[in-house]
Order: sequence, then structure tokens, then C-alpha cells
Amino acid sequence: MENMSELKRQVDGENAASNEHDTQRGKYMTFKSGNEYFGLEIQYVNEIIQLQAITAIPETEDYIKGLINLRGKVIPVVDVRLRFKQEPFEYNDRTCIIVINIKSMMVGLIVEKIAEVVEIKEDNILPPPSVGRADKAHNKYVYGIGKVGDTVKLLLDPDKLLNDDDLSVVEQANEMNNGEE
Repeated sequence: MENMSELKRQVDGENAASNEHDTQRGKYMTFKSGNEYFGLEIQYVNEIIQLQAITAIPETEDYIKGLINLRGKVIPVVDVRLRFKQEPFEYNDRTCIIVINIKSMMVGLIVEKIAEVVEIKEDNILPPPSVGRADKAHNKYVYGIGKVGDTVKLLLDPDKLLNDDDLSVVEQANEMNNGEE
């Protein structure tokens, strides 16, 4: 009898999780970087926090700004503009960190400013164009172009924002978190 009620709780939990995923389908957190607007599927976004003290990590890529301590969890942060090989910008009161979950690991993305949460239907998402060399740098992170009214948002694949070396930094930070629990 106990097994039956435990099984029902698990099924109810999974149904609630799948219902939550359905309500998030097609929703994107958009933010500005340079002159462009990017979108991340809302399912990847854990939270948005103000910019805070960052501890630098020696001998890492310039776009990996370092580590933050978020309620006892050590999270690596990446400057999105530098990742996209755009000009660096001076952080201000609009600058914030989008904490996302990539492959079960927490990563912070430093962005100039949050724009809005938008809904983009699948038929309004086009594949990225393959013109010119300059676009190819973006295309490795962009999986689609979302049409929103008269504007477009470049839709990012969070898994491709970090390369394998970056993931080792993230994994080390997560190992530090797991060791403390």
C-alpha cells in the first residue's frame, strides 16, 4: 500500500513538472547585448540577480569573469558581450546576471540589461542565416531567429555558450558546491 501511494506521488510530481514545462514552452527571456537582442528559453533560466562581487579565476578565457557566491553556491559567471567577441562595456545599475542551468550545472550570464519575457511560436522561429564570416561566430551559439512583431531576437543554445574547457571550470565550481552539502 505504501508503494502505491509513493508511486502516485511520483506520477503527480511528474505531471506537475510536465504541466509547468508546457506553460513555459515558447517563452523566452530576452536581453540586450551590444545592438542586438537575444533570447533564452525560459526553462533554462533559474533567476535574475543584480551584479555582485566576482572573484576572478586566473588563466581562464577573458569572457569567464570569475565566480560568485549565491546563497552558499559557487557559480561561474560569463560576460556575454565578451563571449560574442563584442566590445567590452562598463557595468552599470542595469547590468545583471541571468543564472541559468546548463547540463545540470549553474552558470551566470552577465548581460547589459534584461528586455522582457516574450512568447515566440514555433512557426515564427527561422533557422539562422548562413551568410558571411562574421555571422558564423554568432551562429555557433544561435539556433534560431525569433520574429516578435517588427523585431527579431537571436535565440541562443545555452549548451553551446560554453566550450569544453569552460565546462571544466563550471564542473569544478559544482564539485565545490557538492562537497559543502
